[in-house]
Amino acid sequence: MIDKVKLGSDLTVSAQGLGCMGMSQSYGTGDWDESVATIHRALELGVTFIDTANVYGAGHNEVLVGRALHDRRDEVQLATKFGIDNTAGTRVIRGRHDYVKQACTDSLGRLGVDVIDLYYLHRPPQDAEIEETVGAMGELVAEGKVRYLGLSEVTPELLRRAHAVHPITAVQSEYSLWTRDPEALVPTMVELGVGLVPYSPLGRGFLTGTVDVSALGKNDFRANNPRFMGDAAAANQAIVAAVQRVAQRHAVAPAQIALAWVSAQSGRLGLPVVPIPGTKRRRWLEENVAALDIELTAEDLAELDPLGEQVSGARY
Repeated sequence: MIDKVKLGSDLTVSAQGLGCMGMSQSYGTGDWDESVATIHRALELGVTFIDTANVYGAGHNEVLVGRALHDRRDEVQLATKFGIDNTAGTRVIRGRHDYVKQACTDSLGRLGVDVIDLYYLHRPPQDAEIEETVGAMGELVAEGKVRYLGLSEVTPELLRRAHAVHPITAVQSEYSLWTRDPEALVPTMVELGVGLVPYSPLGRGFLTGTVDVSALGKNDFRANNPRFMGDAAAANQAIVAAVQRVAQRHAVAPAQIALAWVSAQSGRLGLPVVPIPGTKRRRWLEENVAALDIELTAEDLAELDPLGEQVSGARY
């Protein structure tokens, strides 16, 4: 079975999680039945850390995850997020006290659960100070509606201010071979005892070497992502080629090397690192989980570590 990892002071999760966003948005057409089957297969394999958000599919994803887990709630550590509001046609990051409380109530209803294990603020709020937002989140813990608190894409200063209001268990940020931004936050996270939950550890699929950027459909947001476009996409193939060379030495898929690298950073960074690769298909889930058995050599790391400096194109 998959090893367990402790985030923060007391939240024990599987060493790899499952990101569910793509089941409802961003990466082409979804398939409800296959998505549910993928979540069930994750549990069979020992993946118990399940990640969603209220904004994914405008609530669709929380409903899907909730239905998939309706009779298996006690087997998982369920994480969701709030804060991104697209209802008025423009994106606003909200964090006022009353909004936080209502967002949680709504998520509990869509998920069909009584408590959320890890509740993230999806991005720093634009309409409130972080102290007000985290204060409301702390009230949710006191009320028994949430067990642990998380933040996403924050600065060291915001993390300190938030942690002073209520202990923060995890920070979820994009982190992969080609996105190293969270490393600037690591000293603060180590000091405060906060774990790192990397999303998009496969570079939104680019690092797998299986994405044909010329064939991305209009409902796939990567078609307009700078790293997937034109000259940048061509230049970034050199990164994929390096991952493929390492994969060939181990006789595994490039995606597994990319994931193994992320997991291996826990020792170097000195904090828990639990990636949550997203997929909506069982075949890729099984491949991702198998990456946990790969041990990278010093030679591998010497080839992989510099790749973050070679990326062409912004994240968004």
